[in-house]
Amino acid sequence: MFSKDVCIKLENIIQGVVIEESQDTCTTIRNHLCSRYTTSATVKATFESKQPVKKDQAQYLQQLATDSGLMLPSIPSDWAYLTRGGESSVYLNVGNKSVIKLNDAIYYATWLEYFNSLLIHNLLFPNTSYTLIGFMIIEDVLYAVLEQPFIISSETADIQAIKELLEFNGFRNTKRQDYFNEQFGLILEDMHDENVILQQGSLFFIDTVFYITAKPEEHLKIC
Repeated sequence: MFSKDVCIKLENIIQGVVIEESQDTCTTIRNHLCSRYTTSATVKATFESKQPVKKDQAQYLQQLATDSGLMLPSIPSDWAYLTRGGESSVYLNVGNKSVIKLNDAIYYATWLEYFNSLLIHNLLFPNTSYTLIGFMIIEDVLYAVLEQPFIISSETADIQAIKELLEFNGFRNTKRQDYFNEQFGLILEDMHDENVILQQGSLFFIDTVFYITAKPEEHLKIC
């Protein structure tokens, strides 16, 4: 189960609170978005209606990245292309022995939802946390450029073991590999054995998609 500290930090993310104590780039960018836009619950039925907001946020992020030196001109030569997943193009950073993921937040109605999901991942799975390197424009589309530890394993993660670990932490299996945490109103999707890696008996969650599904005020003082 979550510690008191993790619980409070989750609550702050869900409520759209600006997080002052953290200085990492993911949190800084999310704070900028929170200061300008309202955190809301994810309702997939209204996904398309939020596209104007997402476009406005993309323009805001592009200007913010340009002003702060976070706009990358091109893919560096020492990044070796690995694969294209459902939401990311993945490269191997040969020098740092890490993976680089280019993500256009296609699974999210807004960029704020995407950065909230990143912060939740970093909080719950710190051994595979994302570091925001910057942003890149490819064919007029904005991409977040993220670095993550490269986890090597020849073992396949067991679906039942993934389920047991998530259920221990309050995530109930709803269908196939999707989960729901009732305490925080969080959906966690697609936790199959390609998004979770087994290494020396430990599970490493490398690709997560979190959605905040309840109104922030419904989760006041739940910790």
